[in-house]
Amino acid sequence: MRFKWRQLLPLVIGLVGIVVVVVVIPVAVRYVGRAGGVNADLVVDYDGVLGKMPTPWRNLAQGGEEPKAMLGNIANEIKALRPEYIRLDHIYDAFKVVAKDGGNLRYDWSGLDVAVDEILATGAKPMLSLSYMPPVISKGDIIDLPSDWGEWGQVVQATIEHYSGRSNRNISNVIYEVWNEPDLFGSYKTYGDKNYLTMYEVSARAAARAENVNQFEFGGPAVTALYQNWLERLIKFADEKNLRLDFLSWHRYSTDLDRFEQDANQAREWAAKIPALVNLKFYITEWGHNSEVDPGYDNKFGAIHTIAASRIMMAKIQRAFIFEIKDGPGKDKLWGRWGLLTHENFGTPEEKPRYKALQLLNNLGPYRISLAGEGSWVKGIASTDEAGNIKLMIVNYDPAGAHSEGVPILFDNLPKGNFKYQRRNFLGNALAPIQVATSAAAWKTTEYFAPNSAAMISLDF
Repeated sequence: MRFKWRQLLPLVIGLVGIVVVVVVIPVAVRYVGRAGGVNADLVVDYDGVLGKMPTPWRNLAQGGEEPKAMLGNIANEIKALRPEYIRLDHIYDAFKVVAKDGGNLRYDWSGLDVAVDEILATGAKPMLSLSYMPPVISKGDIIDLPSDWGEWGQVVQATIEHYSGRSNRNISNVIYEVWNEPDLFGSYKTYGDKNYLTMYEVSARAAARAENVNQFEFGGPAVTALYQNWLERLIKFADEKNLRLDFLSWHRYSTDLDRFEQDANQAREWAAKIPALVNLKFYITEWGHNSEVDPGYDNKFGAIHTIAASRIMMAKIQRAFIFEIKDGPGKDKLWGRWGLLTHENFGTPEEKPRYKALQLLNNLGPYRISLAGEGSWVKGIASTDEAGNIKLMIVNYDPAGAHSEGVPILFDNLPKGNFKYQRRNFLGNALAPIQVATSAAAWKTTEYFAPNSAAMISLDF
């Protein structure tokens, strides 16, 4: 018997309509929810003083690939960024610190001392990533286990006593981080034969044995991303073993700013389960928008990402070490390398846009004031200087490069009287100042921001 399809057609159409409503529409709604966002409507409260300005961006990082020509020729450029800490990895292998004389370990600090002196010359303190394995004590290469964990402990203790020791280099507040990206460099786990927790315990106990030393910080694990099995297990392990753990560290490379904030919130949630770690600090010891070489590091996009991500990390991450200070050597002057400055092989090192992004952030005043009404794309930081003038940094970050916005800005609780209003565009022009006379305590304006742009707005009273 044949089916009469024309008679069934209305039923088929009805069923298809149900499928569209049940399946397709929710998917579309979810898509719109992700693609949509909220525009900014900023309110700056002059009286809403939040305290000293957090400056997580005043921390820099450099690899150890050029130990003999690292930072010395760019000390003035680095100093201008007012760094608080500069992080080094490869300290043992690149600088050939450890040797053996029979069964005894010998140390040659001369090369690493030069690098540390270069850091100190910029006004910063050193953060030393205790990496990689000195070849003379390794079972294999520089990312392998030591032949004897006791020898690794000796190396760690000697390092701390040399740089933090009052009778040696006598540097206060050095930060020591156990290894660099152990999940990648060495394929360490938090269990099994190649267990990072063993390395951390040996290192922490060696740090505790260090004698006649200044105050220092000690922590880890400097993994390539915020992995729960790493961070949570290290927290619990340190608590159970009564090991020193001053900070948790990880790396984050992403164009998604939400990842930076989610990392900070998640790490705090894990740490909150251990009351003894109430004072634990949180450091991102490498960060950028892409872990691979990327053209964005040579242009405005990387700079806008730097500004926006710095805003997201404020008050959540104590230190965020931007990687890296200077490009490695390459065939071209600009080749997508992570540096803030170009390499000297192509003449005097030049400031790249990310360098100028840090300069912009450093132009904020020393006191943070309340800023409400940030949106999905537009973020800001409001501040005052010693004279009470307002500096407001606004950034419009959109990885798609499509979103522009007219941003309403209300300045509330202002001192009554005249002030000068000026906008200075990042990597652009400074607009002519406007003289404003008002007897009101509030004043409102609107500023337009193109995709991936930023500006510093000032009110001088």
